[in-house]
Amino acid sequence: MDKKTVASILDEMGTLLELQGANPFKSRAFHNASRAVEGITEDLSALVEADRLTEVKGIGKSIATIIADLVRRGTSKEYADLRKGFPDGVLEMLRIQGLGPKKVKLLFEKKKIRSLDDLEKAAKADKIAPLEGFGKKSQENILAGIAALRSRSDKNLFSAAEDAALPVYEAMMKQKGVVRGSLAGSLRRRKEVIGDIDIVLSARDADRECLMRAFVTHPDVASVVAQGETKSSVTLGAGINCDLRIVDDAEFPFALNYFTGSKEHNVELRTRAKKYGLSLNEYGFSHLGGDEVRGRAKKVVRCSDEEGIYRALDLAYIPPELRENRGEIEAAAAGKLPALVEEADIRGTFHCHTTYSDGVNTLEQMAAGARALGWEYLGIADHSKVAAYAGGLSAEKVKAQFREIDAINAKAKGFRLLKGTECDILPDGTLDWTDAVLATFEYVVVSIHSNFRMSEREMTKRIIRALKNRHVTMLGHPTGRLLLARDQYPVNMTEVINAAADYGRMIEINAHPSRLDLDWRLCAYAKEKGITIPINPDAHTVEGLNDVRYGVGIARKGWLEKKNVLNARPLGGVLKALGKQ
Repeated sequence: MDKKTVASILDEMGTLLELQGANPFKSRAFHNASRAVEGITEDLSALVEADRLTEVKGIGKSIATIIADLVRRGTSKEYADLRKGFPDGVLEMLRIQGLGPKKVKLLFEKKKIRSLDDLEKAAKADKIAPLEGFGKKSQENILAGIAALRSRSDKNLFSAAEDAALPVYEAMMKQKGVVRGSLAGSLRRRKEVIGDIDIVLSARDADRECLMRAFVTHPDVASVVAQGETKSSVTLGAGINCDLRIVDDAEFPFALNYFTGSKEHNVELRTRAKKYGLSLNEYGFSHLGGDEVRGRAKKVVRCSDEEGIYRALDLAYIPPELRENRGEIEAAAAGKLPALVEEADIRGTFHCHTTYSDGVNTLEQMAAGARALGWEYLGIADHSKVAAYAGGLSAEKVKAQFREIDAINAKAKGFRLLKGTECDILPDGTLDWTDAVLATFEYVVVSIHSNFRMSEREMTKRIIRALKNRHVTMLGHPTGRLLLARDQYPVNMTEVINAAADYGRMIEINAHPSRLDLDWRLCAYAKEKGITIPINPDAHTVEGLNDVRYGVGIARKGWLEKKNVLNARPLGGVLKALGKQ
C-alpha cells in the first residue's frame, strides 16, 4: 500500500474514532499521524522494513504497527474493526458541507440514520430540526447539501482521475500490438473536474481481441460494463468509468481529435470542414455529400497526426487545453494562438507552508524538495496570527522563521528561500498584520479563510479594500472554492480583477487540485488586464510542491504564456517584480 493510501486510512480512522465517541486525544493522534505520513520524504516501505517509523514525529508505537500492517499486507485488523461499526452511508454523510463527526454521530445514534437516503427522508419529514444543535436552517442546508452531493456524484477531481487513469493507460501502452495511444477526453484537455476517462489506441485488427482482454482484466478494473472489438467500458476501483477505443492507425489522429473534444470545439471544426467541401468525423475526412462506408470515412485527406487535421483546414495546431470553443479556432486561423506556458518554464513558487504553521515539513525539507525539482527559489507563506486553527504565526515566530531562512540561504548556492506570509483578509477588508509587520516580508499573499456568508457586494468590497494595501503582492485562492466540496463564496471577480489591475496586484492560480482557483475561464481576462499570475501549489508537504503542474494545466487552459506567469521568471526577474510592489 502506498503512502497516500496509508495517510488516507489513518485520517479515516481518526474520523471513525470521533464517530465512536473515543477519547479526543486518540482520534487526534490518528489525524496527526496521517499528516506525518504525508510529510515523510523517505520511502515508506523502507522505513517499515527498518523498523524506523517511530522516528517520525507524530507516529507512536501502536500507530506504527498499524502502518506496518497496511504497507506489508494491505490491511489492518484495527481499521477493519472500526469500519465494521459504521455503514458506508454514515461516512458518506460527512461529505455534506457543515456536517462534522459530532453531528453525524448524533444522527446515527438518535435517529438511526445510516445513509443519505435515510437522512433525506428524515429532513423532509422535519425530523432533523428538533435535534439539539440543528434547527430549521441546518435542516434546509442538509437537503441542499444532499442535492449538491448527488449532482456531482459522477464527477472527479482532475488529480484523482489522472491517478486512476495512468496505471491503466501505461499498462496498455506496454501491450504487444499497440502502435500509438493517448489519453483523451476532458482529462487530456485538463479540465478541473473530470467525468469518464477515455483512452484511444491504434492497433491491427488481429491484435484487438488480446488488447481488449488485457484492458478488462487489468488489476484496477472493478467491473466490466461492456466488452467489444473496438470499444470496451469498465469501472475502475477508484469508482471512475473508463472507456478504451481501438482504431486502425490511419484513423488514430481523427479518433484522438474527436474523442478529446470538446463537443463544441468538434462542432466548429466540422462546420469549418464543410466550407472546404469536406465531412469530418472520428474516422477521417470524406467529400461532403459523397459516398461513405458506414463506420468509416473515405480518406480524401490523409493525416498522419492531429497537426495534419488542423493544417488541412488552414489552422495552426490547437493544443488540447484550448479546445473549448472560446475563440481558439479564430485565433488559429489568424495565426494568433499564444505560446502557452509549460511545466518546464517554472523556476519556483511562492505560496507554501511549513511546520511553523500548518505545514507538515520543515523549512529545510521544503527547500530540499524545491531544489530536487530544479527550482531556483521557494517562497514560504505561513499563516498570519488570526488563523489559530492553522497554527498562525505570532510576530515573534515570524522573526524566528526569518532567522532560520537567513541561515539556510547563507549555506545555499544557486537557491533562495523567500520570506512571505499568507495574511488573512479580515471581514472588514483590513489585514491581520499591521503595516509595520507586512513591510518586513518580501511578498504578501492575502486570502480569505472565514466569514464566507457575506453578500456578493460585501465580499467584493472586502477583497478590494485588502488589495488597496500597498504591501499586498498577490491575492490567494480568490474565490475560496473547494471543487466538488464547497462552492465559491459570492464575489464579483470581474471587479476584483479590475481592482488588482488598478493597484498593480497579482492574482494566483492556486494549484492545489481541490482549488485550481483562479478559474481558467477568468485567466484570459486577467491576462488582458495585464495582471501577472503566480502559479502556487499551496503546498503543506514536500510532495505538495508537485501540485504546481495542475496549476500549469489551468494556466494553459486560460491562454497564459510564459511572460504572464511570475514563477516562470528567474530569481532576478522575480526579485525585480516583487521590488515593484
